[in-house]
Amino acid sequence: MDHTIIQKEIEFALQNKKNPQHLFDLVHSLRPYDISEVLRELSLEEQLDLISKLPIVLAAESLEYLEPEVQYHILRHLKDSIASPLLKQMSSDAVVDMLLAIHPLQAQRLLDLLPEDYRDKINQLMTYPEYTAGSLMTVDYIAARAYWNGEQTLSHIRKVGHEAEIVSYIYVTDIRGELVGVCSLKEIILARPDTRLGEIAIQDIITVPADMEQEEVANILSRYDFYALPVVDQQNRLKGIITVDDVVDVIQEEATEDFQKMGGSSPLSEPYFKTSTWELFRKRIIWLLVLFIGGAYTANVLEKFSDTLSKIVELSFFIPLLTGTGGNTASQIVTTLVRALGMGEVTFKDIFRVIRKEIITGCLLGLSLGFIMYIRAVLMGVQTNVGWVVSISILIIVLWSSLVSAILPLILHRLKVDPAVVSNPLITTLVDGTGLIIYFTTAKLLLHL
Repeated sequence: MDHTIIQKEIEFALQNKKNPQHLFDLVHSLRPYDISEVLRELSLEEQLDLISKLPIVLAAESLEYLEPEVQYHILRHLKDSIASPLLKQMSSDAVVDMLLAIHPLQAQRLLDLLPEDYRDKINQLMTYPEYTAGSLMTVDYIAARAYWNGEQTLSHIRKVGHEAEIVSYIYVTDIRGELVGVCSLKEIILARPDTRLGEIAIQDIITVPADMEQEEVANILSRYDFYALPVVDQQNRLKGIITVDDVVDVIQEEATEDFQKMGGSSPLSEPYFKTSTWELFRKRIIWLLVLFIGGAYTANVLEKFSDTLSKIVELSFFIPLLTGTGGNTASQIVTTLVRALGMGEVTFKDIFRVIRKEIITGCLLGLSLGFIMYIRAVLMGVQTNVGWVVSISILIIVLWSSLVSAILPLILHRLKVDPAVVSNPLITTLVDGTGLIIYFTTAKLLLHL
């Protein structure tokens, strides 16, 4: 969709006060995300005019796609009679994200627009640590009593459903607020009207504590294909729910962070074009210095074995190929294991199974590459014994790379360190230096140097 054309049409419709139907037709053909893209390009006066003319549900959903500063700027300049219900209509997790991102005084101005009971809930949500289940959850859910029948529940849904994040699940609680079951809307509709919720509710519920890490929450939600997960406290009282759309955001953030770490850089806290050049420099320089030191270590290894190289110059022909193969092997394994750890497919207790699997795979790869390397050396016309040195060295290097790359991510994960820090450049630098030691040591033993 060309947002520029839509923007110009909406601007024209806003100026043409005599034909409000045209604006109505335009915005009702758009999704909230498309409206948010148009809002970004409008002036403040036009933003306020458009938001005030949108249905409150559509306006709230559109605002949620904007940056916190833009959200605040619009809400602050709207009349309180419009801003208050609009803020209340926004999902509570989106409101919390906005309030935490802006200045506390600005946040307080917006909090004053909310009803007291809802304001208390928002303040409670703001106390949960970042990257936990509590920071992701919303309080916009539908709860019902276990003794209610189907007709009472449907009447309750009609009354409060427009404020809920989802209406697919109805959470059944007792008089103390403890979660005792969950029903789908489908089950309630299909049951007899006089059937009590306690009779049809699923009581074996999967819940998460508010302090659980968000990545683990994402794994649970995706593993069971739920639309939402209930969040409970230590007394099993329902505190909120985490919906699948919030988990998708978490998965994207975690994947982006892992990619940046595995590229040999600290993860960015802002999108690329919002990150300053200085910030890019600061994020990259530390890792580059670490890799630079690792490269200097490789140079020291070459200097130490300079006598060996001077005696048989042919050994130098294969250095780039050997170190490259070791680094590539390590990168393949690290990438696979980091992803498997993130998805919960592998844990630290599987370390010996992982080592066994990678060592066997490494043997097959090393033997195959060693054979090809020997043929290559012969075709190059080097001495036969040098060919054997290169062939055996590549087998040992691949095995060594497999062992190191299988163990490091699991150990780091066990120590609560993100295994993605074993980035491709870092593991390559580590294997390069040790690979050269293996190569020259093998040469000295086999060639009696």
